Amino acid sequence: MAATARLERDAQDSLAIRGPGPISPRWHALWTRSHCERLVHDQLAARGFNLFLPTIEVWSRRGGVRHLITVPMFPGYLFLCHSLDKASYLEVLRARGLVGVLGERWDRLAVVRDAEIEAIRRVLEARLPVLPCPYLREGQRVRIADGPLRDIEGILVQSKPRKGLLVLTVELLRRSIAVEVDCTLVAAA
Repeated sequence: MAATARLERDAQDSLAIRGPGPISPRWHALWTRSHCERLVHDQLAARGFNLFLPTIEVWSRRGGVRHLITVPMFPGYLFLCHSLDKASYLEVLRARGLVGVLGERWDRLAVVRDAEIEAIRRVLEARLPVLPCPYLREGQRVRIADGPLRDIEGILVQSKPRKGLLVLTVELLRRSIAVEVDCTLVAAA
């Protein structure tokens, strides 16, 4: 019964459902050309759109010197929270460096769940080390019981007896990130 309710909720979240009333803002994934995430973000932010470009710091070696650089958490993607009608959709598409908005067409855009965006925001606010991680479908779904990531759900990948990696996934992008957590704070979801 609970699995059926979860499937129905996920199906409703996966496509924007348009009714006769006003459209509520939803999170959409914008697909960009390689290394154009910041360019698209800055153009659309200047036009008043609500955007989220999660970034992480990684070590880079140039000219034999290692230094810390900031890169997008999900290369090639950023997130837009907006009630997209045809006019605003066309305005978004005018951004230089944008390939498109994920979805079938302008009135059937794919939607990223609010909980997925909120989990990524909270991980960034907690300032814990974040690593890119391959997209995972298998594994146990868990919820953090205590600490700065309390109530965040993800997939736990055990790596050491007390430490594990919690994998947070954006289903639409088929991308994941991993954050190291104390396994004593994890409970089954």
